[in-house]
Amino acid sequence: MTNINIPVSVLNLAPIREGQEPKEAIESMIDLAQATEEMGYKRYWIAEHHNSPTLVSSATSILIKHTLEHTKTIRVGSGGIMLPNHSPLVVAEQFGTMATIYPNRLDLGLGRAPGTDMKTASALRRSQNDAAVYTFPDDVNSLLAYFGPKEKQGYVKAYPGVDTNIPLYILGSSTDSAYLAAKLGLPYVFASHFAPRYMEEAISIYRNRFQPSEYLDAPYMMVCLNVIAAETDEKAKKESTTMQQFFLNVVRGTQNPLQPPVDSMDAIWRPHEKEMASSMSSMTFMGSKETIKAQLMNFQEKYHVDEIMAVSYIFDPDKQKRSYQIFKEIVEEK
Repeated sequence: MTNINIPVSVLNLAPIREGQEPKEAIESMIDLAQATEEMGYKRYWIAEHHNSPTLVSSATSILIKHTLEHTKTIRVGSGGIMLPNHSPLVVAEQFGTMATIYPNRLDLGLGRAPGTDMKTASALRRSQNDAAVYTFPDDVNSLLAYFGPKEKQGYVKAYPGVDTNIPLYILGSSTDSAYLAAKLGLPYVFASHFAPRYMEEAISIYRNRFQPSEYLDAPYMMVCLNVIAAETDEKAKKESTTMQQFFLNVVRGTQNPLQPPVDSMDAIWRPHEKEMASSMSSMTFMGSKETIKAQLMNFQEKYHVDEIMAVSYIFDPDKQKRSYQIFKEIVEEK
């Protein structure tokens, strides 16, 4: 029997909508967190991106703290903290401090990419070469130690941080991180919302190679994907043009804020751009409640994931919240 009654969560890149200032984009991020908390979403994660005038998610830990402050029960975390940019000790101190203020509400998702272009990555200056990308497994182990018991640590410790046991999640958009998550016995989150190509292979590697650990007895597979839900398929299709313009931005390297929906994308993108943007966003549930329920059933028949994290690029905040509401109703149906 296919199980669609699984936990659902939210990923937010904190985009700036056309006509918004950065402060309003942060307010929208909080508004969505409060709404999805009310709906019963499990967690609310915020991404890390740098040198992007259309996203406000550069200082991720500050946004997480701000979200924790304005919510009550939902778990808040990073999707993710990009470790090449940060010293594990600083991350441990920041998250340890937040966990002390807001116990049992924090998740730490970790990525090995810089979350930006190479010039900006160099300006972030954790290291003047690419070595930080290769130290990712060691950095993850350092964080596991910093959040663990004092007696298992060396001279350098994270205060506060010791014994906070903040759960770690390995993020991936290729197969590399699947091997690491399996080896360390940690939950694994695949970024199908923009890089679906290796999803199937990564899921298989993670499950087949998983080694039980003190953190997890069995594999815990989360998939992040796009969800555009509306009252009808036609309405969802129109709302999805905001997402299509978002990915066209990525393909072109342009820096437009999140755009309102349009009747047709044909006049906006060229065929090769459509193909590239569509391949990035191919892992999308889109349509009415009935349509998305069928899409979710098919997805779960094939992949049997433990949790879905939904990204929803919808221009109108009320329609975005409605999309999350519809998706939540689907997974709650008996």
